[in-house]
Amino acid sequence: MIQLKSRLTVIDNSGALVAECIKVLRNARWAEVGDEIVVAVKKARPISDKTSASLSAAKIRKGDVRRAVVVRTKKEIRRPDGRYVRFDDNACVLLNNQQQPLGSRILGLVAAELRFKNWVKIVSLAPRVV
Repeated sequence: MIQLKSRLTVIDNSGALVAECIKVLRNARWAEVGDEIVVAVKKARPISDKTSASLSAAKIRKGDVRRAVVVRTKKEIRRPDGRYVRFDDNACVLLNNQQQPLGSRILGLVAAELRFKNWVKIVSLAPRVV
């Protein structure tokens, strides 16, 4: 359950490391796995002059406001067969204006519920789906 001011780790190679939720983009108080949120980047990788010209994904800076999709939560998720799945941290993937992942790689596992919420591109990029 991600709500206002929740901190999430960013698990793509967009350049952001930590993001803070500033808005849930559905009419609810919290976001679950597969929901879209608006985040502010709180910590980002440093950008050198050499890499800024070559990498388009390295444009993410501290303070940027972006949309993201929640891919892991510490709050357990109930599966239809009765099992519960819980992760160690809250994580998200940053999105571009076309609702596609901003980075070209996802570093870490994601929840299988993303497939049912039509985030198939994120599921295909992820190394492991739990």
